[in-house]
Amino acid sequence: MIKNSLTLIAALGAIAGLVVTSPAGAQERAVKIAGFGAKSGVVRVFGINSEAALKAALEQINNAGGVTLGDGTKGKIALEYYDDRCNAEEGISVVRRIASTDAIIAVGPTCSNVAESLFGILQKKVGDSSDSGLQFPIIADVAAKGGLAKISEWAFRNVPSEFEMYKSLFAWVKTQYPDVKTIYGGVEKDFAHSNATFGVIKAQAEASGLQLLGQGEWLLNDTTFSTQVREMKRANPDVVAISAHPFTTCGVLKEMQRQGVKPKLLIGLTSSSSIETLQGCGAQAEGIVIPTSFAPVTPEATKAAELVAKFGGSADLHSAAAYEIAFILKNVIESQKVMGKPDTVAADREKMRAGLAALKETDGLLGKVGRTADREAIKPFLFVHAKNSAWEVLYKPAS
Repeated sequence: MIKNSLTLIAALGAIAGLVVTSPAGAQERAVKIAGFGAKSGVVRVFGINSEAALKAALEQINNAGGVTLGDGTKGKIALEYYDDRCNAEEGISVVRRIASTDAIIAVGPTCSNVAESLFGILQKKVGDSSDSGLQFPIIADVAAKGGLAKISEWAFRNVPSEFEMYKSLFAWVKTQYPDVKTIYGGVEKDFAHSNATFGVIKAQAEASGLQLLGQGEWLLNDTTFSTQVREMKRANPDVVAISAHPFTTCGVLKEMQRQGVKPKLLIGLTSSSSIETLQGCGAQAEGIVIPTSFAPVTPEATKAAELVAKFGGSADLHSAAAYEIAFILKNVIESQKVMGKPDTVAADREKMRAGLAALKETDGLLGKVGRTADREAIKPFLFVHAKNSAWEVLYKPAS
């Protein structure tokens, strides 16, 4: 009876053009968050996909009733997304701009070089009065270079451990390809993620018993790779590992085809397990094996992929992380009793930081995601390979 009465009162109030408040006595309000990443330049697709994923997830959250705030009010999460152009200085400028708004947290960035510099301007240790660094929480969805969250206690990440992924991959290679003995690598030398992951790939390949015959290097904006592939061909390796993003990965693969380089096994960078690689060079990428923390192999993951596409993006390990983050933030907002008012912004940011730091486990699209003491994620992963211009699951390591 009480519920029906409240419904009638609300309806009459709306008809009369009155402002109707919740039983807690407050109007529904917007909780502001920000997203930022590369929406221009060679890697712009990652920022585009992340924005689409955040919008898709927030639509689900808001359509289901939004979030319950600290005073019992129901609120909706509002997003504004910024382009940092994969530039460290621009990223710092963008986050300072975000910090001057009512946003209580930011999701991003795309590029590890941006994250590394940006996390460096944050307060290193919470409560250190001698540190004038920015006190603003940031959770990364894409920037994947190892160990970045350690830079500041205000920094968090929802990215997989590439150390664990490639360690598992090369252990699998050892059992599935016992006849391979040598490996040759290629890397985007000026891109922080590519470069760092190449170090992981080399170390894990050698630990599994493969002999490194050499490596080719190029830049993110390069378009010709004939010299690097010529050296690769001369080395005649059993395995070729390309630590590069889709644009240059496709350039190298096309040049390998032109020069007739056909290794027994191709291995790629996590970030290249994307639709962009298949669209750019599906035929040349045939067979390439890549570890990833996303594939549409669960009902939740399939639904997420469909929703991200609705907003003009594609779901991959990076945008899937952004999608998951939206739900993580909803839970933290509610558990920490965030208020979402203009005069509680500073307090709400501290609550978000504390709530994220306290997490031990979150829900992921492929299963439970663990959280470490240094604010990193422990994500389930699997191996995919390119087959007939599509990504297919090749192997799922035991948890």
